[in-house]
Amino acid sequence: MAPRDTRTQILDAAEHLFAERGYRGTSVRAITDLAGANLAAVGYHFGSKAELLATVARRLIEPINAAQCAGLDRLLARTPDPAVTELVEAFAGPLFDEMPTGDEGGARTSRLIMTILSDPAEEVRSWTGPAEDTVRERYLAAFGRALPGLSPEELRFRMRGILAVTAVDRVEVYQQRSPACLPPVAGEAARHWAITFLTAAMSAPPTGT
Repeated sequence: MAPRDTRTQILDAAEHLFAERGYRGTSVRAITDLAGANLAAVGYHFGSKAELLATVARRLIEPINAAQCAGLDRLLARTPDPAVTELVEAFAGPLFDEMPTGDEGGARTSRLIMTILSDPAEEVRSWTGPAEDTVRERYLAAFGRALPGLSPEELRFRMRGILAVTAVDRVEVYQQRSPACLPPVAGEAARHWAITFLTAAMSAPPTGT
């Protein structure tokens, strides 16, 4: 196996530490120490700690975004107005695929998603780019057609809920004492439960003001 280059070592170390400690709790020195790199390497390869976080996040999220887009494309090729449950499956399914039960990499992905959703640091809020915006807007449009009574603001809130519910479930599964002993059906069962629950949540009547 070829040795990892310095940039990849830094990304791997930052992914681990950001997921465990959050953005503010992770220093550049801690990242470079774990990566076995010199302190200036972060600036050389990424420019700043904030851009390093953005690169880490995109590296994890891009496969999920690609799968979400492909799932929506398949639905729209069949009908211009997919059902809510189909949209939830296409949007949430890739999250389960990238965060499988008992997998350390999947656990890091889920913890990092929770960091992105909950960390108060401004830098954590500004990592997204055009690719992430495109996925979100495409699903907002599709959900908006399926749920015309919901305002765009409430639709965005409910879509954030899909991310949060899935990430929390994956973190909890991973933190069980013996994840390897879980029966194989557990991961697929959780996926079905989540789709059922999230479909009901997305389909709930608009919240009164």
